Amino acid sequence: MQVRPDMSLEATSDLWWKNAVVYCVDVQSFLDADGDGVGDLDGLTQRVDYLAGLGVTCLWLMPIYPSPERDYGYDVADYYGVADKYGSLGDLVELVRVARERGIRVIADLVVNHTSIDHPWFQAARRGHPVFRDFYVWADAKPPNADEGIIFPGQQESVWSYDRSARRWYMHRFYPHQPDLNINNPLVRNEIHKVIGFWLELGLSGFRVDAVPFLIEQVGGSNPAVADPHGYLRDLRDFMTRRRGDAMLLAEANEPAAKLTRFVGEHGDQMHMLFSFIVNQALYLAFVRGDATPVADALRSLPPLPPEAQWANFIKNHDEASLDKLTDAERAEVFAAFGPNASMQLFDRGIRRRFATMVDGNRARLELAYSLLFSLPGTPVLFYGEEIGLGDDQRMADREAVRVPMQWADRPGGGFTTAAESKVPRRPLRDGPFGYRTLNVEAQERDPGSLLNWMERAIRTRKEWPEFGWGDWRVLGTRSPATLAHVATWDGGSVLAVHNFADAPARVSVTLPDDAAQGRWRHIFGPGDADAPRVRDGRLTAELEAYGYHWFGRREGV
Repeated sequence: MQVRPDMSLEATSDLWWKNAVVYCVDVQSFLDADGDGVGDLDGLTQRVDYLAGLGVTCLWLMPIYPSPERDYGYDVADYYGVADKYGSLGDLVELVRVARERGIRVIADLVVNHTSIDHPWFQAARRGHPVFRDFYVWADAKPPNADEGIIFPGQQESVWSYDRSARRWYMHRFYPHQPDLNINNPLVRNEIHKVIGFWLELGLSGFRVDAVPFLIEQVGGSNPAVADPHGYLRDLRDFMTRRRGDAMLLAEANEPAAKLTRFVGEHGDQMHMLFSFIVNQALYLAFVRGDATPVADALRSLPPLPPEAQWANFIKNHDEASLDKLTDAERAEVFAAFGPNASMQLFDRGIRRRFATMVDGNRARLELAYSLLFSLPGTPVLFYGEEIGLGDDQRMADREAVRVPMQWADRPGGGFTTAAESKVPRRPLRDGPFGYRTLNVEAQERDPGSLLNWMERAIRTRKEWPEFGWGDWRVLGTRSPATLAHVATWDGGSVLAVHNFADAPARVSVTLPDDAAQGRWRHIFGPGDADAPRVRDGRLTAELEAYGYHWFGRREGV
């Protein structure tokens, strides 16, 4: 059970992330406005009205910084610029302005665990510059544990590499072309502050912080001022809050449940939001088994968060679908069902497919998954294209397989670009059930029964019931292993979501908690024209079709 202090709407009006709808965009793959085959900021700006219509309230930009792109832009070469292919700082400011006028905030990836090896800081450091040489983590001899903690098995042999210019070894938790910054150095901290302050001045509302556990890793430093690595996260939070009081930090921290609260802090003074990797991985196992038990167990395992903090839920992110928190046997189950070919798997832990292709476009299973996403306790995060069931391209390398061009229309280039498809770096999917000839935004906008229109209704209902994001929540027993039920209560209202993971009908019967047992329950979202649930002696009963779902709500005096 998650317990949060009671808060009125007035007292929580500044904590916008608690009930946001976050939409992650890879700018390169969204819309090409200048016809060069690469998506850009101008193209994204042209689609802000589309995002507003969908119900998005927060736009998350994957890296747009200048970069040699050996790691899809996460190898940053300049923290203060925009890569030429995406446009200019002026284009970014225009995007932020247009989004703000539509009620959409913009956040961006903050990649400060490491830089590109091409970054001027590292180039100066390897030449022995008296200031920049200590911006990175060095060793005179190769550490004996250099092969421990590898992030990319099969593509990475060590977390230390030798630099001939410096004649020393440097640390890189990721690829050799991504040397780790030394956060023990106060000058490095100051530079990161400057980076944060710069983008906040341009109008950003916060950051998704990349690789947070490695960012605070204490290696090669003994500065007594940073004896507590989490003190650095508090420092980041304090600085950002001074510059912009309503800015938010969303942390990528794929850690065991026992460690997660360390990243928000006992008093909520570090990260504002944490991706819920534990629940996400349990969802995949539950989808495969047709059994809700893994999700119920995962939800119950989550530690309570401070009132200001929030979980960020997702079905598919911009990387491989990581299954590292599952056991070997559980991971093998999911691989067999959703990534049966070795080429679909990545780093021995993940699947490089989108969810729509994992379930072969099955509409019932898609609705089940995204009904869960929008009703789970926390804030929902969509990856671009999920709203139309966008597929993946297994011809593309590694993580790029899921970053296919957005499909806007049934015309050459899929409406993504006017360039010849043969010249587009990421070629649009043209044929088959997931190609743009069959699956695109224009066709789904015209179809009242499309997945896109279903997503709009789900998001609208979610926003009408802030209890999902704000409420004290708990998982309820259902008397059926195939079904999941959870209830959230806040400010006099309650919502109850029930989901059936099985391919056969099921009945849900739950005992309502005392704070949700009174009042009239009504159906607020789900397939068909469902009747109000049956409530008798504090028990609520509902019938669910195969892969069925329903949301019910009640409010005092209504």
